[in-house]
Amino acid sequence: MSVNTVQFQTDADRMQQDGDRREFLRTALNGYILTRSGQQSKYGDYEAARTTAAAIKWQAIENLGEHLERFADNLEARGVHVHWCSDAAEARAAIVGVLKKHDAKAIVKSKCMTTEEIHLNELLEKQGYDVVESDLGEYIVQLRREAPYHFVFPAMHLKRGEIRELFERELGDAPTDDPEALTMIARQALRQKYLAADVGISGANFGVAETGMISITENEGNARLTTAMPKVHIALMGIEKVIPRFADLAVMLPMLALAGTGQRLTGYNSQFAGPRQEGECDGPEEMHVVLLDNHRTELLAHPEERDALRCIRCGACLNVCPVFKNVGGHTYGTTYQGPIGSVITPHLRGMKDWKHLSNASSLCGACTETCPVRIDLHHHLLRNRHSAAESSGGWAERMQMRGFALVMRQPWLYGIASSLGRWAHTLSRPIHGTRLDPVYAWRKTRDFPAPAPKTFQQLWRERKKDQPPRH
Repeated sequence: MSVNTVQFQTDADRMQQDGDRREFLRTALNGYILTRSGQQSKYGDYEAARTTAAAIKWQAIENLGEHLERFADNLEARGVHVHWCSDAAEARAAIVGVLKKHDAKAIVKSKCMTTEEIHLNELLEKQGYDVVESDLGEYIVQLRREAPYHFVFPAMHLKRGEIRELFERELGDAPTDDPEALTMIARQALRQKYLAADVGISGANFGVAETGMISITENEGNARLTTAMPKVHIALMGIEKVIPRFADLAVMLPMLALAGTGQRLTGYNSQFAGPRQEGECDGPEEMHVVLLDNHRTELLAHPEERDALRCIRCGACLNVCPVFKNVGGHTYGTTYQGPIGSVITPHLRGMKDWKHLSNASSLCGACTETCPVRIDLHHHLLRNRHSAAESSGGWAERMQMRGFALVMRQPWLYGIASSLGRWAHTLSRPIHGTRLDPVYAWRKTRDFPAPAPKTFQQLWRERKKDQPPRH
């Protein structure tokens, strides 16, 4: 069992015992679902919009090389420095190279999960840079030395009182539970960081190949300050974020807002096409775009799961996932949580160490049903389970699956197994949930439903026996 599997099970057990936190989480996500439903009903034909969004992303992925080259050419034509990075180490080196070139000391960041993916903050802090997250949720979890809990709502697991105590301890401010007052405390601290920053680092929600622009979606205006106030702007972007045309944003931006936060459109949607040009009054003097592969092209080459690259990181699949609601975001132990994280993480970070995430799903299909770009998430999780069993499953797991397949294919064996199961359920009651229980891992926190008094086969035979003969 890998270290990551043990960590997942340990954290999931801890979360199971924290009923108050789980209830808080479910209440928050139920509110999201209601808000989203209200906005979704305002679409003339929401399913048609989903189909269009999926087609845009599918076209982008199917012609990824062509769109990326066009995107980079257009960026460079406006004076942007483009860095092609095959993995996290190359991306970190490219960013640190820019920082050293400008003798930077202070860095302000807007929300970017790709920087979490390459562990950029940890590296920069070790090298002595003053790095601060400017998104409020990200700033809160940074002060707590935590990873984001959810890649859209990074501090959704925290209550007002916990944030009040955090600000009182870390910022030395007066205690208050008022959300607006807490926001103003953070704002006051962050304003000084913007003014002192040498470099601003952002992500990108989309890269437009046609125009050579990056598009950033946000609600706080912090990304605009991050990209405009420092003299240098660095944008880190996964290569799958490219879309073909500027007009595609007319579909993708509302879809991202609706699926991500239940909004018709987010507060700020900005497009950046290069450093400040002659005659322009604002913008950075220098701009860099770092394009990150980090195993995405390996996923692109996968014939059955490449459509996972259509993901726009809206987080909608997390919000409806019954497993996420019960185990929470930190339990996943990886940058991308929930169903989409369970699909792509084994491909990005190794099937052997992350195959357990494929089992963190009830396969209910709610994730697939809610995905705005129609990624077949729950079937991808099934395929990952198959790949894990084929490539890295132990002999015990293989024997169990072969035995299960044999029983399910032979009705007489299934009948015997059903009878034995009924007897075992009755006889095992004295050791239920104890260490002596053969299925302790399952029954320590839950129970099997009691077997029905009669099996389906028994009921079928009785029904046929009671029916009068046909003439």
